[in-house]
Amino acid sequence: MKTLVQLFVASLAVMALTQCKSNPHKAEKIETEIKNHGQITGDTSVGVKDGNLVVQKKVQMNEELRRIQIEVYELEDRVYGNRKYGSLGLYGVLRQCKSDLSDPKFGGDGKLKWTEPMDRITDKEDEFKIGLDEKDKLVGVSEEFLKDRLDRFKGYKKVLMTREDEYEEKVQICKTEMKSRQAAVKTN
Repeated sequence: MKTLVQLFVASLAVMALTQCKSNPHKAEKIETEIKNHGQITGDTSVGVKDGNLVVQKKVQMNEELRRIQIEVYELEDRVYGNRKYGSLGLYGVLRQCKSDLSDPKFGGDGKLKWTEPMDRITDKEDEFKIGLDEKDKLVGVSEEFLKDRLDRFKGYKKVLMTREDEYEEKVQICKTEMKSRQAAVKTN
């Protein structure tokens, strides 16, 4: 009986340790000290760790999150444009090209043919919980796990890079067709 209780307590301890270890949102200690190191760039070093030659990149997570967010917002602006600054983006350039192709003076029927809706993916983020903070100031707060936010923005980046490639190809096809129609108009 005593052995059974000890076994049960031991298994509970193992379960507790593995559950803590498997939670991806818990901060864990990471050994970053390397010996005989030399700096390559501001965040990258070369040195020896546990007898192995390593290249170590160490970043501040607030800066890494800021970097990927800016990268995603810039990529989205390249793909869909930015109303605030009046840029069209690839989507807008394609829409304009399709509009030009529909013009009767270039052999179009005057009707715009468009099937793709604009789908800005970052507009669908951050819902704020509104209330009073510790100092009785009215605030809005959104909170999510850092790992989840990084993963979300990496997903955004992947989707936007694919869309950028697709729209670049579609714009090129449209411009080529437009040049062909313009040449046909000049010869007539």
